[in-house]
Amino acid sequence: MDISYNVHAFQYKDLEIELTKNPQPKPEPSELVFGKNFTDHMLTVEWTSKDGWKHPKITPLQPLQLHPGAKALHYSVELFEGMKAYRGVDNKLRLFRPEANMERMNSTAARAALPNFDGEELIQCISKLIDVDKDWVPAAKDCSLYIRPTMIGTEPTLGVSQAEEAMLFVLLGPVGSYFKTGAFNPVSLMADPQYIRAFRGGVGNYKLGSNYGPTIRIQKEAERRGCQQVLWLYGDDHQLTEVGTMNIFMYWENESGEPELVTPPLEGIILPGVTRRSLLDLARGWNECKVTERTFTMQDLIKGLEENRVKELFGAGTACVVCPIDRILYGEKDLHIPTMDTGAVVCRRLYQELTDIQFGRVSHDWVRPIES
Repeated sequence: MDISYNVHAFQYKDLEIELTKNPQPKPEPSELVFGKNFTDHMLTVEWTSKDGWKHPKITPLQPLQLHPGAKALHYSVELFEGMKAYRGVDNKLRLFRPEANMERMNSTAARAALPNFDGEELIQCISKLIDVDKDWVPAAKDCSLYIRPTMIGTEPTLGVSQAEEAMLFVLLGPVGSYFKTGAFNPVSLMADPQYIRAFRGGVGNYKLGSNYGPTIRIQKEAERRGCQQVLWLYGDDHQLTEVGTMNIFMYWENESGEPELVTPPLEGIILPGVTRRSLLDLARGWNECKVTERTFTMQDLIKGLEENRVKELFGAGTACVVCPIDRILYGEKDLHIPTMDTGAVVCRRLYQELTDIQFGRVSHDWVRPIES
């Protein structure tokens, strides 16, 4: 059966709240490791094809109760989002472009045959969850509150078919820098064309858990070869697509002699990152260089390096914001990327402008205050 997306939607006004009686000690900002700490509460909303969405609930953080036959466990009927809340310089809490995450989550849900929802209602529920756990939002440089909305198929039946039962839940956790080396320190990449992250006609442009699990062993292979991340290539011409879980950008002097900021186009194999979209918007607002979404290959990069036209290469994503790249291991070639040699002018400026908005140093309509 087809899912009816607009009937029996959950609403913020029906939110039920149960507070913990056993609050956890909060880690110091210096102790934060990405994804290792969770706040005291979580948000859950259950759904069935018969009755639609039930009332949303904020409860103490607790294990989920799942039947071992749940579709999420057998067929990866699961998706997630990655968002952040920030404690600004004025001590106010803000979300960054949450409507973009809701749009992407609903798009992924449709692809996974999971139910859609009203994104604005979920934003309001998440805002209340953050308000309940507001003391967990770090007040320290390069720290924020990571938000992980997730949806799973919970119907306990075997058989590759649409889930008739599902659960949406949201976890919160204070985080510091994504990489152990700290914020805005350059990373090295392994580029091996035998490993493919996504392909046209597949689901690489959706935030499905099944896109990420198979990359873990390749990440370990990159580490074994002395690199920190994987540069995912695609096609016989070895197109650059993504860096680990980040989108990739290159700032260079193009073949026509123009200064250009370029990133691969969204053609079914690239995740439409919210940070990606934001950096493109910021750079286009400068009117100082050509800003392009187009395919570029390893040979384009190598030729540009040989001709001293490549200035910067960097990754971008919610977890790390902007991450410079200084080295690529590509077959027998160990390519030095001059990002830091040239002062990382463009990616540093983008990082600064974006974080100024996120932490409230600059007023912008991309942020949404969280009211107590």
